[in-house]
Amino acid sequence: MLYQWDMTREAMDNVIDSYWKVRSTTDLTRSMAERLARGAQGQVERIDEEITAVSKNWRFDRIAAVDRNIIRIGVFELVNDAETPSAVVIDEAVEMARRFGEADSTAFVNGVLDAIMRRVRRVGERVRGA
Repeated sequence: MLYQWDMTREAMDNVIDSYWKVRSTTDLTRSMAERLARGAQGQVERIDEEITAVSKNWRFDRIAAVDRNIIRIGVFELVNDAETPSAVVIDEAVEMARRFGEADSTAFVNGVLDAIMRRVRRVGERVRGA
């Protein structure tokens, strides 16, 4: 959903409606997917600033669209969902990168999210949750 929004800049409600016309899942999964897509889209400027801050030697506009949107969802979770351990957020993002990205996507997504995690999460949480 977030990728489609990023490519089209269509209203998120329309993107979500289109997405569910061709896919189905449980109510819980649907709710979470929509929460993550809407949340990341709603904070995209702040999230992109975080990504840019840690992507040294890599211009934001050069990040592949799939990787960019996987990272956006991960950043949204790291910043807004303290209940989910950092390791879980990063592992899920890496799995998405493995499935949908290029050969080097997993390392890139992991590196960017790890750097952002260090900026936005408490040290104690990293030790307990990671």
